[in-house]
Amino acid sequence: MTLIPKTFVVGLLIPVITVSVCYSQGTPGEKAKQNYEAAKKKFDTEPTEENTIWFGRRTAYLGDYEQAIAIFTRGLKKIPDSYKLYRHRGHRYITTRQFDKAIADFKKAAVLARGKPLEIEPDGLPNAANIPLSNTHFNIWYHLGLAYYLEGDFGNAVSAYKACLKWSKNDDLLVATIDWLYMTYRRMNNKKAAELLISQINEHMRLIENDSYFKRLLMYKGLKTPESLLVAKEENETNPGVNVATYGYGVGNWYYYNGNKKKAEAIFRKVLGSGNPAAFGYIAAETDVKRLEKK
Repeated sequence: MTLIPKTFVVGLLIPVITVSVCYSQGTPGEKAKQNYEAAKKKFDTEPTEENTIWFGRRTAYLGDYEQAIAIFTRGLKKIPDSYKLYRHRGHRYITTRQFDKAIADFKKAAVLARGKPLEIEPDGLPNAANIPLSNTHFNIWYHLGLAYYLEGDFGNAVSAYKACLKWSKNDDLLVATIDWLYMTYRRMNNKKAAELLISQINEHMRLIENDSYFKRLLMYKGLKTPESLLVAKEENETNPGVNVATYGYGVGNWYYYNGNKKKAEAIFRKVLGSGNPAAFGYIAAETDVKRLEKK
């Protein structure tokens, strides 16, 4: 079994994080490597917008985020009006904690995508049902909102998530958008708007892949306890490592909103031990710990 480390810097809190990708035969890592090789071959043969996007995405799935950014950047030099390339490069700017660059990319993508029809975005890491659920417009606004949130610019985050609601065309997307918009309102101490927002969430919603966000919302509504999320079983969920960070960040926020910032920080720090530094919950916990340390 060969381990190929991919390293990127995430700031003062944790100077260097190494993400190792397993390439042993029969493992998910081997499948990722095969997908990468196939995408590279297509790109080398014909560097179209689509082939550039997949080459960059497959590179990122192996943990080489800086190289993925470089691939998207080269693509943008050839296709400067590609809102899809801006969308994907912006995502990896978030991964590498370059939030200002991510915001610039998503704002550019939003302008270029204006008036374009809804397009389902194919999944690089399919859900259990193998049904793509998101669309490009959704991903632009959703990730723009996230980048603003991580920067602590909650006013602009609210505006982005409100725009994202227009493109949240199914329960999975609606739950994801409402979850982050709720958290943004709470960080702005606008509890009334937050509670009005989640009044549309109910236990009978049917989800395929965003169950962890759904459970966070049920916790915020008082229908689940924080403890139940921390010990949630994940055998039937698509990405356990991401879900650990997602549940943990939500529970940490619950304590934060309820005035127990010491408990919140302790849980955020546990999230940082979850081993998935690319997960949005992990990145959010990391930024919150830094802010709490400054107070």
